[in-house]
Amino acid sequence: MVSIHDWAHADNLQPEPITVDVWRELPEEFCRQVEVVNGQAVRCESPSRAHQKAAHRLLTMLENAAREYMAEDPSACLDANQDFDVLLWEVPHATIRRPDVALFDCVPPEVRPVPARSLRIAVEIISPGNVKTDRLEKMAEYAAAGIPWYWLVSVDDSAVTSIEAYGLDHTVGHYRHARTLRPGTGFALDLPIRVTLDWEQLTDLVL
Repeated sequence: MVSIHDWAHADNLQPEPITVDVWRELPEEFCRQVEVVNGQAVRCESPSRAHQKAAHRLLTMLENAAREYMAEDPSACLDANQDFDVLLWEVPHATIRRPDVALFDCVPPEVRPVPARSLRIAVEIISPGNVKTDRLEKMAEYAAAGIPWYWLVSVDDSAVTSIEAYGLDHTVGHYRHARTLRPGTGFALDLPIRVTLDWEQLTDLVL
């Protein structure tokens, strides 16, 4: 068994802040396991099976909404993805987060990390180990980066129990609560585009 004393030494401390240029040179395996907060690598919590399934099904709903929106407005180009790098800011030190799901304006595939200005919605799924991070830290960071909408999704052992939607108030620079949907109480969110929620797909996440 590896003792904490085997790795707790000065050589293992991060020698300097991670910049965007450094980030682009790091192995993808490493980048998938961490986020960068003010230049410092922060290890991501491994998501539960329910968390992963909820993210996948919400992604499908956002993709469907994007297709419907673009069918009505051919000049628009929207995309959705999950667990990918988003650059919130570069100075004074880089902050790169990985939203569980996001809807964003189309960007070329080689753009990495995706700039926060491209995002329309950032979605974070709350789990017991990241409540403070999602409700306080990421909410403040996403607002500071100018992301217009933030969804907080609560999940129990096998189902999504609520979706809280927050809209950015640009006059004060923080999010204001817009609506909370729960199974049976609402089936769509209309801003920034209409997203239809299929609550049956958000239950029985783990069989």
